[in-house]
Amino acid sequence: MNFERLEVWKRSARMSAELYKALVNLRDFGFRDQITRSGLSIPSNIAEGMSRRTKKDKSHFLVVARGSCAELRTQVYIGMDIGYIDEQQGRQWLQETREISSMLHGLLITLDDE
Repeated sequence: MNFERLEVWKRSARMSAELYKALVNLRDFGFRDQITRSGLSIPSNIAEGMSRRTKKDKSHFLVVARGSCAELRTQVYIGMDIGYIDEQQGRQWLQETREISSMLHGLLITLDDE
């Protein structure tokens, strides 16, 4: 399965790019680095997992991607609380991380059924 055709990969890659663009001027480099890394980890792990040969390897990386999604959601909440992330933008990212996580769950189930 080509990861580039997966809607979950496309959406997570788009969200990662949005994070970088939105936070480019944030002076808290530690926070910016952490949130952009967790966002980048999602599509990266999907790509790596779907490029593996065994179902076990694919599943492992998809589970890691889901973990990064939860990590990112936590950081968005914190970023909103401390005023680094606009409320409306933050709510959009929170919803997107929930949907991506659900999509990853569905992909994991599909892999189990193969």
